[in-house]
Amino acid sequence: MEELVELQHRLASTMAARGDWPADSPWVRQAVEDLPRHRFAPDRVWSWDGSGYVPADRTTDPGRWAELVYPGPDEPTITHITDGLATSSLSCQSIVVDMLDSLMVEPGHRVLELGTGAGWNAALLAARAGDGSVTSVEVDAQLAAMARGRLDSVDAGVTVEVGDGAHGQPEGAPYDRLMATYAVDEVPWSWVEQTRPGGRIVTPWGRLGHVALTVAADGRSASGWIQGLATFMPSRGTDQGRSRHEVRGDGPPVAEGPFPRSLLPLRADSGLLFALRAMLPDVRITTEAGEGVTAWLHDGRSSWATLVAASDERAVAYQGGPRRLADEVDRAWQRWQSAGAPGLYDFGMTRTPYEQYIWSGDKDTGPRWETALR
Repeated sequence: MEELVELQHRLASTMAARGDWPADSPWVRQAVEDLPRHRFAPDRVWSWDGSGYVPADRTTDPGRWAELVYPGPDEPTITHITDGLATSSLSCQSIVVDMLDSLMVEPGHRVLELGTGAGWNAALLAARAGDGSVTSVEVDAQLAAMARGRLDSVDAGVTVEVGDGAHGQPEGAPYDRLMATYAVDEVPWSWVEQTRPGGRIVTPWGRLGHVALTVAADGRSASGWIQGLATFMPSRGTDQGRSRHEVRGDGPPVAEGPFPRSLLPLRADSGLLFALRAMLPDVRITTEAGEGVTAWLHDGRSSWATLVAASDERAVAYQGGPRRLADEVDRAWQRWQSAGAPGLYDFGMTRTPYEQYIWSGDKDTGPRWETALR
């Protein structure tokens, strides 16, 4: 137990040194201290060894278990594996804190959380909103039962329901606040309908970014700003597509030629990365830096590109499959530059009954960035 407390304090101190604790929401740090993540971790957690997930059990390897429960601020703790894929986790503590701050929960607010997982986030919400104010929905009945037990053990006063988060929980609507703990590409309209006018919705969006939306006075739209670059698991059952290695295969590239840009912004410019995510929602981009920079692109189906550059020089693009992903990225990059190269926090999102779109600068007059999937 002493080791867990020491690791808890070390993580809190690291976050303090980085400025991660929100000054406008001091209750968040207090709640995390009172309800530490190890109280919600199952006795078996998992880590990736390069080829698959391997378990660490509290009873047989308590030191490794504790290290995985208290990783760095930006690392999650994997708590559930389904068919070889991670399907539930204790999220990165820095992101949990940031999203709670973004939600702007006040005492007495009625809160709907979608994606109970281990129950930790629901407990933190209840610490602020109050006993009986939080309802949490979990699609996995087994996870829901275990989370319910943990929440009851700390007298959180949270109601846990089993159901599909995409439908919300209409029986208790309208809610003052709604939070999803899993990523969606399209914010379900049911979430807007179940949140009162002036209420707030915080959710991860796709593979990159989380957004805070405020429901309009007439209830017919919800708009708000991007809050950060959270990366969350998708909803259960989402087809995550083929891996980069599966798409790339062993064959030679179909096309080879220059890529007319430095690759360094793909590692450092969050505004560019978010813009590419908005315009090319199915294109996944990973990078690695050494003596130069390498970027890998793939669409999860059949097309790929590898961009290779030495230091700050322009890159060479190797491409395969029916699409030319390097060319698509170049065109989207140009469009972002033509719009003034907005930064991450210059972007926002609007959801109406009929559409969802990203905008930059001003939601009514600024450039719009389509989010429709292929």
